[in-house]
Amino acid sequence: MSGRAAGTLRNLVVVLGDQLDLDGAAFSGFEPERDRVWMCEAPAESRYVWSHKARIAVFLSAMRHFREALLARGWPVDYLASGAHAYETLAEALAAQLEALRPQCVIIVEPGEYRLHAALRTVVSDAGCRLDWRADTHFLCSSDAFAGWMRGRRQPRLEHFYRWMRKRTGWLMAGDEPVGGRWNYDSDNRGSFASDGPGPLPAPQRFVPDAITREVLAWVERAYAAQPGQTAAFDWPLTRDEALEALDDFIVHRLPQFGRWQDAMWAGTPWLYHSRLACALNLKLLNPREVCEAAIHAFEAGDAPIESVEGFVRQVLGWREYVRGLYFARMPDHLDDNALGAQQPLPAFYWTGQTEMACLRDAIGQTLRLGYAHHIQRLMVTGLFALLLGVRPRAVHEWYLAVYVDAVEWVEAPNTLGMSQFADGGVIASKPYVASGKYIERMSNHCAGCRYNPARATGDAACP
Repeated sequence: MSGRAAGTLRNLVVVLGDQLDLDGAAFSGFEPERDRVWMCEAPAESRYVWSHKARIAVFLSAMRHFREALLARGWPVDYLASGAHAYETLAEALAAQLEALRPQCVIIVEPGEYRLHAALRTVVSDAGCRLDWRADTHFLCSSDAFAGWMRGRRQPRLEHFYRWMRKRTGWLMAGDEPVGGRWNYDSDNRGSFASDGPGPLPAPQRFVPDAITREVLAWVERAYAAQPGQTAAFDWPLTRDEALEALDDFIVHRLPQFGRWQDAMWAGTPWLYHSRLACALNLKLLNPREVCEAAIHAFEAGDAPIESVEGFVRQVLGWREYVRGLYFARMPDHLDDNALGAQQPLPAFYWTGQTEMACLRDAIGQTLRLGYAHHIQRLMVTGLFALLLGVRPRAVHEWYLAVYVDAVEWVEAPNTLGMSQFADGGVIASKPYVASGKYIERMSNHCAGCRYNPARATGDAACP
């Protein structure tokens, strides 16, 4: 806590756990002689869904590393660490800080989770402080721009949004036409491995936990012992420098093959050619502009083919921006969407991985071990099974939000409720995204070792 006399502080800059950008909107006009940064590790943020230990550790360690980066700049920081304060929620902690410091103004960049919007606004209002609520400039499409694009559209499809964004940025464009003559290369990006598998794979660069991260991991294992997941394999990039290293590693070693194999699965191989950058992007350690431009530069230099680069750019420039726009356009009712009337509970094995279905056992086991699964494992294995079973969509959403280290609600909820569970009734997808076990047999080796047979529709051996 600062020793500054109450009322002499100009701005208190609130930084949330997914806003770790030294060049972010929160710091525009920051003057260390007159302003302070405030950060808080609030237990409620780890418990409002039953969060994976690795997800908790990612946020806490990345926040503490960010604090060190701020201090290295000579900027004053009030940091409330786990176990060092008695507040349960961010709102409680911020209210106490505002009462003690009485800043003239509180600066907050719009949170990525809608539930925090009203809570933080109320705290500042109750404290009698002026609120400077800032748009998040991390994204390539502002909320206002997205609202303009949405206006008059009955079916806001990704493909239309993606083409609009390509034209706005000029990325992979030759004048008004797409480079290569095609807007997307989906048909080239659905490869599956032969029976002998993917062969040697370029594993993503590991980031061995430093002293800060080891301290966090030990704390998480003690304080959240009952929560799911493991941390033994924890090796995520948690600083700006590490995130840039992870980006370079992907561009050089896996982007060239990413497109062809992006939909493939193989038991026991979690990473394949995927980027593993979503966590760093969603923490704001990486900027989507630099990520897309790095991939496009690789194409222009002849180091990666168009199908890989376009497929990757579509995920970042297209899908990531699109679901964020839809999330804020449709909240707060979006979380209760249930167009198909699904009411089954989430199966208990989603928290243990103990099932005889080989594909689910592999995807869930990997998720509990690493806090990670790639998009096809999420959509076409865990999500597909929940959709076919008729699980209540909000329960599926809360599971995804809990178990993946890259999960922030703005990106997770539309993916789960709209794309995966069709709970929005066709806003994102034109029809439910379903398939039989034959799809999994074609795209993986799971079925070869499974007691269930995707060729059988009935009987004890039929694939569920």
